[in-house]
Amino acid sequence: PSSTFAVDLSNLSTAEKITAVETWLTQRIAQRVQIDPTEINHQEPLASYGLSSLQVIEMSTELEAWLNRPIHPTIVYDYPTIAALSQQLILEEQDSIAKSTENEQQIYIQTNSSQEEIAIVGISCRFPAAPNVQAFWQLLHQGQDAITEIPLSRWDNDNIPVEKVASKISRYGGFLKQIDQFDPKFFGLSPREATHMDPQQRLLLEVCWETLENAGIAADQLEGTQSGIFLGISNGDYSRLQGPQLNTDVYYGTGNAFSITANRLSYFFDWHGPSVAIDTACSSSLVAIHQACNSLKQGESNFALAGGINLILSPQLTVTFSQAQMMAADGRCKTFDARADGYVRSEGCGIIALKRLPDAIADNNHILGIIKGTAINQDGRSNGLTAPNSRAQQTVIRQALSNANITPQQVDYIEAHGTGTSLGDPIEVNALNTVFSNPRENNKPHWLGSVKTNIGHLEPAAGIAGLIKVLLSLQNEEIPAHLHLQKINPYIQIEGSPLNIPTESQPWKSTNTPRIAGISSFGFGGTNAHVIVSD
Repeated sequence: PSSTFAVDLSNLSTAEKITAVETWLTQRIAQRVQIDPTEINHQEPLASYGLSSLQVIEMSTELEAWLNRPIHPTIVYDYPTIAALSQQLILEEQDSIAKSTENEQQIYIQTNSSQEEIAIVGISCRFPAAPNVQAFWQLLHQGQDAITEIPLSRWDNDNIPVEKVASKISRYGGFLKQIDQFDPKFFGLSPREATHMDPQQRLLLEVCWETLENAGIAADQLEGTQSGIFLGISNGDYSRLQGPQLNTDVYYGTGNAFSITANRLSYFFDWHGPSVAIDTACSSSLVAIHQACNSLKQGESNFALAGGINLILSPQLTVTFSQAQMMAADGRCKTFDARADGYVRSEGCGIIALKRLPDAIADNNHILGIIKGTAINQDGRSNGLTAPNSRAQQTVIRQALSNANITPQQVDYIEAHGTGTSLGDPIEVNALNTVFSNPRENNKPHWLGSVKTNIGHLEPAAGIAGLIKVLLSLQNEEIPAHLHLQKINPYIQIEGSPLNIPTESQPWKSTNTPRIAGISSFGFGGTNAHVIVSD
């Protein structure tokens, strides 16, 4: 059974075929990880046996030769146990897909939430090489890459001598300027308290104020109202910079708590709606937007600010991710490209202001875009804690479409999570190809891109960066070019599908029908989010 030569299973029953594949997989895995086949549990995720991505690809190739039919390597991430994978490989795919689709449609009908639409009435951002919204659009429009060498002067201090980390890290990143500059008196703070505040708290005070200005709303108009704060945040570098010594300053606790990051804003503005900090890693800011929309729909909030932030102030995580070979050697997110070898860490902050659409119309607000539907879910027990799962991604996108009451064929553009990894990208595109497989009217494409090719991966703020890119694309009637694509990843199969990657900017003119986009964010712990936006 361990032979890689083609095998003929046609004379076996379905159960016997499944058993034959289980036996083959068991012996192959046992050989690769050098354990006895009896120690392998068919119900355990393959990742529990320490198989690397490269080993998964090699085993998929051998399995393809043994079964004498094409096997996509990402199938192991969709069916992560020997039992599930064997069954999927043998059972009729059409029956399996039909049953899966039928079950998913039933779930959508049962769980479809309120379809009340949410208006985006304000926006502000600070991204690499883009200190404001206007600069960010110019960067996208001109196809610029904002990644630079890491300013090591940030880490050259008593706690982190630069020479100790320079040889251990990826040398690149996307960084903001002047993050140490702040006017505490404007926000009613003493210089002493501001010194002990995480710069993420300081930056959020500034960007949230700018968002209200962009929305044309005076801060004092919202004092005492049911206004909410929903923030994605997961990086606590500033507390690491304090070093191993005990910090006893009275402001240290409030200055470094994630909860206070949101609560300080509610305190400053005197808002009485929900005030929450959310950490689901890379999907944090889209999850925050999902929660903000639900709060508005349920009447907990009448106005909300939502988004995310990430600042890179310590080399610790960069060292960790570099040693784990998660970082791209050239510091570029080569999303969907055959050269994809990891991502590049970046920092930034993005915030949007939200109202229920009827309220925004009644208040004569300038509406920048409409959130038609959102959804979040979790991978569950996939092929490893940090491994992506195509089936979960398909489900969250379908749920968001259902909540928005639109069909996949209505979507013009998809802003992918697209980190630029050799297996993560194919898994995501495979999921998209399944959801958006049917042709569109007049054979129009679903355009597919990722802002990470411009500004890198903002981690908890990645989703809001993608959403702001979409809003600016709608306003400027242009889909920016997707960068760093020379030759498509061989495991991405979109030839003949409606999916198309714009290596040059594309017009996106306003028409009589809404222009619609979807934005994806997937956390490395398995929490997935998708948001549907239109003009």
